[in-house]
Amino acid sequence: MDINSFFEKFFQKYGNRNEKPALFFSPGRVNLIGEHTDYNGGFVFPCALNYGTYLLIRKIKEKTLKFSTINFNDDIETGINGLFQNKSKKWINYPLGVINEFLKKGVELSGLEFLYYGDVPNGAGLSSSASIEMVTSVSLNDLFNAGLNTLEQVKMSQRAENEFVGMNCGIMDQFAVGFGKKNHAIFLNCDTLTYENVPIVLNDYSLIITNTNKRRGLTDSKYNERRRECDKAVELLQAYKPIRNLSELKSDESGILEKFIKDPVVRKRARHVISENGRVIEAVKVLKENNIVRFGELMNLSHDSLKEDYEVTGLELDTLVYEGRKLPGVIGSRMTGAGFGGCTVSIVKKADTIKFMTDLSEAYKKKTGLVPDFYQPEIGDGARKIG
Repeated sequence: MDINSFFEKFFQKYGNRNEKPALFFSPGRVNLIGEHTDYNGGFVFPCALNYGTYLLIRKIKEKTLKFSTINFNDDIETGINGLFQNKSKKWINYPLGVINEFLKKGVELSGLEFLYYGDVPNGAGLSSSASIEMVTSVSLNDLFNAGLNTLEQVKMSQRAENEFVGMNCGIMDQFAVGFGKKNHAIFLNCDTLTYENVPIVLNDYSLIITNTNKRRGLTDSKYNERRRECDKAVELLQAYKPIRNLSELKSDESGILEKFIKDPVVRKRARHVISENGRVIEAVKVLKENNIVRFGELMNLSHDSLKEDYEVTGLELDTLVYEGRKLPGVIGSRMTGAGFGGCTVSIVKKADTIKFMTDLSEAYKKKTGLVPDFYQPEIGDGARKIG
């Protein structure tokens, strides 16, 4: 949708063409490597995309919040009378949770009209939820001169998702959406929140994101179960040494897991996290050395670990990854996001991208009955005002 059409939709919805709303954008993100490590205090390597969430927002005199989105037929109107409660209409919980965080900080809000439009596929694992949270936060911070820095807004958005929405996510998504930088990925330590912007130079290769088109609601999935299993592993490993999270263990310490963790399932979860952290560290190193082929190999190893040790892939993701790897020009392919559906990310030689999409679509449809969607994204900047 072009921007003029978006403004026109706003005026059709809310009237009053004399007062122009402000326009904000917040990207989705793709994680190149480092999955299910963020809530374990580990390393991740995401980048912001040029797909995301657009928001038109305008102050009104009434003490009323009016929400609408072009993506769904779910409008909601509510007064500002203290903190909000979780609503059954799920998408609205993301902005409401963020608004609660502003109210808790004593930011006095007026009435507002919101119109959202997202071109990140919902439920695809590209972080549409964090994109909605951060675009809401950046707009409120701007309109009400709240003076909050990006890190504080990232933390508020994560709290909104953890405590209000009920999704026990780590901080990676909101961080990538808030701190994204064009043509760079973020090498982030999720324990200390120290980070480095690392240039992504693909030369003859392209990033391709493939959507399984299998929807999954994370709060209904086994995501929270994996978190509990990792917490259990930490508890058991404290007999080995006093750790706060699994990422305090180095790759060469994985040999101690058998001794201290008798449950084979919990042991596998811990093994994935420890080995994945090692892969992220090596991936950043080889990328800086322009060794894109080794980077692709590490992506492959990451997916294999997510399949065998973390068990969050499934037929659809595995079909895209393993059929994709058979095709010419593919040097790496892995699931990205929480899993159980969603998307894969692949690095493919530019000359082979059309054949990759055509042949993979055919193989995937034959095995699953589903038709995938493909995206060739650009790596963009973080959440911001654009008009």
